[in-house]
Amino acid sequence: MRATGIVRRIDELGRVVIPKEIRRTLRIREGEPLEIFTGQEGEIFLKKYSPIEELSKYAKELAEVMAQTTGHLVCICDQNQIVAAVGGGQREYYEQAISKELEQFINDREVKIFGTTKKDIINLIETEKETSESVIIQPIISAGDAIGAVILIGTKNMVDESEVKIAQVAASFLGKQME
Repeated sequence: MRATGIVRRIDELGRVVIPKEIRRTLRIREGEPLEIFTGQEGEIFLKKYSPIEELSKYAKELAEVMAQTTGHLVCICDQNQIVAAVGGGQREYYEQAISKELEQFINDREVKIFGTTKKDIINLIETEKETSESVIIQPIISAGDAIGAVILIGTKNMVDESEVKIAQVAASFLGKQME
């Protein structure tokens, strides 16, 4: 844990303001849920709440089945990071922060397909260099909210209707589990 040098007082209603610089760095927006934890020595920890993390075991198992079936790298993410990655290159993606571009695609709530042309390029994670591999991004919708995405990553021109349907079924399943 690192000190920020910022001190805030608790108001009469028990509220404390999280500084704008920290909210911007951690991409915490107004209205987003936070989990509150306490430490053994009186610390209070705030963590961005991720409903997908509650299903991380199922998400990993689902990703394993999808990777075996399709032969592609499968990632499942929440609004912040990749929570499950199975297949070739999984270490590069697992627990990495997602890119702002991917976060926007999740919020758009529609399937996105990349890699059908040379101009189709997307960065899925913040540390990634441009990739020209084929990518299918299917947002996970639960109770009307976009909470994450199922992502298939493969070689060029992998995209066909069956792989899009597999991503849709997986995203629908995870969305239903959260309701």
